[in-house]
Amino acid sequence: MKSSAKQFRYYIEWIAIKSMEFIIPLIPRALLLFIAKYLGTTAYIFDRRGRKTGIANVQSTSQFKSISDSNAAELILKSYQSFALSTCDLFWASNINKTNYSEFVQVEFENREAYEKARQNGAIWVTPHYGNFELISLVMGFYNTKFTVVAQDFRNPRLTEIFKRAREHSGHKVISSKRAMFRLLKTLKSNENVAFLTDLTVPPGAESIPIHCFSLITSVTRLHAFLHNKTNAPIIPGISIPCSDGTYIMKVLSPLDIPDGCDQSTIAQKCWDIFEPYIIKFPDPWLWMYRHWKYKPREPLDVNYPYYSHVSKAFDAWLKESNEN
Repeated sequence: MKSSAKQFRYYIEWIAIKSMEFIIPLIPRALLLFIAKYLGTTAYIFDRRGRKTGIANVQSTSQFKSISDSNAAELILKSYQSFALSTCDLFWASNINKTNYSEFVQVEFENREAYEKARQNGAIWVTPHYGNFELISLVMGFYNTKFTVVAQDFRNPRLTEIFKRAREHSGHKVISSKRAMFRLLKTLKSNENVAFLTDLTVPPGAESIPIHCFSLITSVTRLHAFLHNKTNAPIIPGISIPCSDGTYIMKVLSPLDIPDGCDQSTIAQKCWDIFEPYIIKFPDPWLWMYRHWKYKPREPLDVNYPYYSHVSKAFDAWLKESNEN
């Protein structure tokens, strides 16, 4: 009975997303901006858990002036609206191509020479869940920088195929995050490019590493650090900053300065430290309603973790082991 109910739910989800895939590209850009704002507002109203989580996250990072000066509820509302537009834009991007992408995205290179070298020789391209993280990837494809993109599978496999197709629109290849490490190593050793998001919480274990995120300890993927140490491929951060008119400024930043022999924890922290100032300066477009700090250390600290953070023996043991390595 439960299986039948789940399959029915999956079918309804597929119909909804398939309809979005078909309808959204037909909508004029100005109207899409209005619709996305409405969808984000609706999600904010009905997603009580996400709203509560977001407000708690803002309160836990209020030591940063630009965040503390913001009205928490208003900031979270704008975060929902930004995420809704990012999702809509993924499907609307079928209207974007190599000749017209500059109408929607302004690309700025911090170091054009380093970018060209990395593009030709292969690099690790990373971005957080900020602004339009979907569009930043697609636009790089129009710049003749083709990625092997790592993405998590949906529980509903039909949805995975729809999103995979949308993300490959500009020539990328999307692979599952499951057992992705060896495929990415092979890709980098072939002087090709890989890309993925680096700021979601990963359960403490062999695949994760601790970093300080807004002064709070969190557990994130170590994949970019591992790949760099194995291949010496540069890590290129990028970030997409929304503009008030619905366009974006896409910043392709300089490769991380990573000394020889640098440990994975330091590399992961360096990467986050590039992104954090942008989020502090323009906090709205980050994914605030996500539970970024699911665990907290047992020892008391001079920081305020969100209400949902909990003490875990496994987390403490993992943290101790990570600090010793």
